[in-house]
Amino acid sequence: MIRFDIITIFPKVFQPIFNESMIRRAQEKKKVAIHVHDLRAFTQDKRKTVDDRPFGGGPGMVLMAQPLFDAIKKIKGRKKAKVILTCPTGKPLTQALARRLAQEKHLIIICGHYEGVDERVREALVDETISIGDYVLTGGEIPAMVLIDCVTRLIPGVLGKAESLVQESFEENLLDHPQFTRPANFRGMKVPDVLLSGNHQQVNKWRLEQSRARTQQWRPDLLSRKPG
Repeated sequence: MIRFDIITIFPKVFQPIFNESMIRRAQEKKKVAIHVHDLRAFTQDKRKTVDDRPFGGGPGMVLMAQPLFDAIKKIKGRKKAKVILTCPTGKPLTQALARRLAQEKHLIIICGHYEGVDERVREALVDETISIGDYVLTGGEIPAMVLIDCVTRLIPGVLGKAESLVQESFEENLLDHPQFTRPANFRGMKVPDVLLSGNHQQVNKWRLEQSRARTQQWRPDLLSRKPG
């Protein structure tokens, strides 16, 4: 089982996501345990201040070091855990990275916010900084959800069929092939004959060709990556 601890200033936003679908079932099966912590619970003033203006000037606010240091100390204790910061400056979240994180037992995720976190948090506490794309969001909560979803589905027993993990996008650095279901003829648009042939060897060949063609057209950068 993997334990996820999320440190955030908006703890309520996680409930609708984690109480539904696959992640809810994964918790019921005790494949994952998810705990959400309000950063304001670790502040030391009456106003529960978590941010302040950046030294050197500039717009926006920065998450302060003290609440985050105290939160990590309380949550982690003497146990081994990997601390992750969600931030646009981090390494891109890939399927290979998700597979590696799925081998961990305890992940603590700091949801970045505003102009970021005090750099001393990153230097002293954070093991990995992860981004879900080359764009800026209002906070790290959505990236934390994406990360947990991506990792959780890789845990054995979470998905119904293990082969589903092998035959999907980004495995072997290829996009997924086209998918079809009933009816075979919908408004004159027909399913490729090979998928109706029953010849599994030809079906697999067609799917691989389609995956390679899609990847070449839409994500040629994936073809230059080393397999994860």
